[in-house]
Amino acid sequence: MRNDDHIALFIDCDNISHRAIEGIIGELSKYGVVNIRQAYGNWTKENLKNWEAKLLEFAIKPIQQFDYSKQKNATDILMTIDAMDMLHTKKIDAFAFATSDSDFTPVVMRVQQEGIKVFGFGEKKTPKAFMAGCSQFIFTENLMESEKEYEQKVVEKKRTEVDLKNDKWLLKLLDNASTQTMDEFGWSNLSDMGIYINNNSSFSPVNYGFKKLSSLLKALGRYDIYIDEESKQMSVRSKNYRA
Repeated sequence: MRNDDHIALFIDCDNISHRAIEGIIGELSKYGVVNIRQAYGNWTKENLKNWEAKLLEFAIKPIQQFDYSKQKNATDILMTIDAMDMLHTKKIDAFAFATSDSDFTPVVMRVQQEGIKVFGFGEKKTPKAFMAGCSQFIFTENLMESEKEYEQKVVEKKRTEVDLKNDKWLLKLLDNASTQTMDEFGWSNLSDMGIYINNNSSFSPVNYGFKKLSSLLKALGRYDIYIDEESKQMSVRSKNYRA
């Protein structure tokens, strides 16, 4: 595969931990651009609550599916339908399925028949039939932080957010960048903000513990976030904006 190949990622949130998603996308990024990212589940359920922050952080599109019957998993069916639709309507170089459910084995085998590579991600309990059907299968346990590491990261993040909100120079820089690049509705394209900041300072998000400006802006909680589904471009608007 080439680094510019297009990869479609389908996530069965009922069977994959939210703590695995960063590792999954990081692994797929070695092989191409994960430009389609869709997560499936019944988002009214409490057990999917931890997924909400991850959907925003990694620009993943949530797909709602209510449970019409206790005996049938409607989420699996919808995920299968969407995968088959994209197989025949979009130019996709590879598919990725994040699930520990063997019900997706026929889908994986069908995609393979078209000569398209399939990446699989799931827990070690995943049935062998599904693992064998994938071009490459990776255990999510090998991609996740331990529970202790994850909890420590959450604590450190909260501490970092407090420090950020007390940094007057940083807040003024970001607010100026937002004001100078916003459109008539108060929205600023992230790329335009980055250019403005680079032209007016020696700022780097790395110095604040973030790899990207987008992650820093999300952590601050001072801006509304919008991500265009097609272009995947991010725009922000101050929560204090008044037309």
